[in-house]
Parts: sequence; C-alpha cells; structure tokens
Amino acid sequence: QVQLVESGGGLVQAGGSLRLSCAASRPTFTRDILGWFRQAPGKEREFVAAISWSHGSTYYTDSVKGRFTISRDNAKNTVTVYLQMNSLKPEDTAVYYCAAGRALTYDDRWYDYWGQGTQVTVSS
Repeated sequence: QVQLVESGGGLVQAGGSLRLSCAASRPTFTRDILGWFRQAPGKEREFVAAISWSHGSTYYTDSVKGRFTISRDNAKNTVTVYLQMNSLKPEDTAVYYCAAGRALTYDDRWYDYWGQGTQVTVSS
C-alpha cells in the first residue's frame, strides 16, 4: 500500500507562486510514476503533470507548460515529488491531488494510489 501525503496548498494572488509537495514512504513505494491532477468545483478531475521516478521523464498538460515544473527528490527513506507553480491564474484554482501510477500518461486509470488533496486558490 502506497501512502501519499501532500502539502503546500494555499491562497495566492494571480501571478504568484506556490510549491506543492507529495511524500511517499520509500519502503512502500512500488510505482515508477508520480503525478499531479486537479479538480475544480463542478468540473471533472484533470491531469496536470507527471514524472518518471527512474528516468526523470516529465509530461505536462498544455495549459501549464512553461508555468509549472514537476521534479523529484530521492532521499534515503522518502520519495518526494514537487510541483512548482508560477504565474498562477484564477483558473488554476482547484484541489490538487498527488497520484502514483504505472505509466507516464494523462489517463487517471493508470494511477493506483491517491493522496487526500490540497486546496489551491488563486485570487484575481
């Protein structure tokens, strides 16, 4: 069982920045892909970005390219993925979820484990 713990959400003005973190205990981490999804009120959950833990390959949805950066950190006992979000827009407002999966894809069916979500609110 992979447990994912997110942090870093909050309220920010348009044009500002936030960094989200997602940590998984290394002994339980059995998936190569860590990704971020988001869900705005009244909308379906959508893919944001993902990274391959072993290769470092990344994949972004078009709407965040050039503004968001996904990265990973390989500490002794913890696997951590970050989402640096710059030039935030009100339309980025959503609950952001970390997920662990088996393929570098936007399709959430390939992701098996999910965090509890963290709220990001961008004011205009």
